[in-house]
Amino acid sequence: MILALVLTPLAFAALAFVVPSARWRPWLLPLGGGTHAALAFSCLRQPQAVPDGAWLAIDPIGRVVLGFVTLLYLVCTLYAPGYLALRATRSNRVFVTSLLGFLAMMTLGIIAQHVGLMWVAIEACTLCAAPLLYFNKNPRSIEATWKYLLIGSVGIALALLGSFFLAYAALHGGLSSSLYFADLVREAPQLSRPWLHAAFVLLFVGYGTKMGLAPMHSWKPDAYGEAPGLVGVLLAGGLTSCAFLAVLRFFQICSAAGEADFARKMLIALGLASMAVAGVFMVRQRDYKRMLAYSSVEHMGILVLGIGIGGLGVFGSLLHLVNNGFTKGVLFLSAANIHRAYGSKLVADVSGVIRRLPITGALFLAGFFAITGSPPFGPFFSEFTILRAAIASGQFGVAALFLLLLVVVFMGMGATVLAVVQGEPKPGPNATAFQDSFFTVMPIMAFLGLVLVLGIYLPPEVDGALRSAAAFLENRP
Repeated sequence: MILALVLTPLAFAALAFVVPSARWRPWLLPLGGGTHAALAFSCLRQPQAVPDGAWLAIDPIGRVVLGFVTLLYLVCTLYAPGYLALRATRSNRVFVTSLLGFLAMMTLGIIAQHVGLMWVAIEACTLCAAPLLYFNKNPRSIEATWKYLLIGSVGIALALLGSFFLAYAALHGGLSSSLYFADLVREAPQLSRPWLHAAFVLLFVGYGTKMGLAPMHSWKPDAYGEAPGLVGVLLAGGLTSCAFLAVLRFFQICSAAGEADFARKMLIALGLASMAVAGVFMVRQRDYKRMLAYSSVEHMGILVLGIGIGGLGVFGSLLHLVNNGFTKGVLFLSAANIHRAYGSKLVADVSGVIRRLPITGALFLAGFFAITGSPPFGPFFSEFTILRAAIASGQFGVAALFLLLLVVVFMGMGATVLAVVQGEPKPGPNATAFQDSFFTVMPIMAFLGLVLVLGIYLPPEVDGALRSAAAFLENRP
């Protein structure tokens, strides 16, 4: 059944490529996403152990990420048929095929228990995403696609070099060069410390590039700015989560080797740096889709910051992974509707959204309050948990900087969002007759409902999975 998690979306991708009808092909997305979700949640209901030498398995960290990515993708696919119906003049064969292949490779990256297989899966995600970025087929989209591929290739090359260093750390320590994660964690105390340090730096920078951490984030504003909103959600919530999972796996190895303090210093430094860079670029941002890219940079920083703080911060970071992804679904899909109606991503051309598109405008505004950590939404709970962890561990300087940067982001992002939502609608030269419809607002409302529920009530199953993942990550019983 675990192998079927990868093979099922690949089979749907092959079917999408050969189906002749462009009208019916998009419906393979919710069908494939639903079938994959049924398999995934069936696997998650069963206790899973990781046998020795297993290439594919669901461990406690993978359980959290797999459940989240599966639900994120499923809700996104409900938006796809309505969106592609509006873009009927463009062929959707490659787009639908690539989306299903993207799901297969994300799943493979999550359940891979071997360093090399995970590396292959994450690079395959990048290749599947490239045609999705180029869907609009204009000069800006091809520039964004090439930048995404080039910078991503540098990152994945550094990750490959880090994987070699990790293997050599085992050989230098007198061990066999096993690259199974379970073996590396078990034998971590015997790894060569200098080679382990070098490996973690390269792996963190490499997979941090895929996450979009500053200063390796330069691909994000162009890619997110030019990608269809549906693709933006899957990049900001899916691909970055897989890359973050990779960082977590290598942090676990460092922690098992007794080198957690070394890794945590890097995580805290780059976490705060990412938040600071995002805050600076969000002030007076004039492109609301690029604003969302910098928001993603900020929240990738929050994720690694929570891991760096440790203790309760690890739980908060894992919960924030889920909260951030669902909230990005609200924002990116709302932004996609706004772009479709106004024909522009510039704040100067867009105003009065709450009058022009009442439901989308209200959801976009609610998404802003959610992503900036306002109660009662989920991100408030997870960010507050990370703040509590910093104070409880005596890291008062980190806590103060964290709060300050959250305020800067709130003010910078708020100025852009309010300028878009408020005022009288401006019928620009590229405006269309687009209106809110069931298929274009229902998935956004579903995402917002999830974010609201997670801010008010954390289901026991989710809480238990997060606590098990945090204990597993820190090698606690």
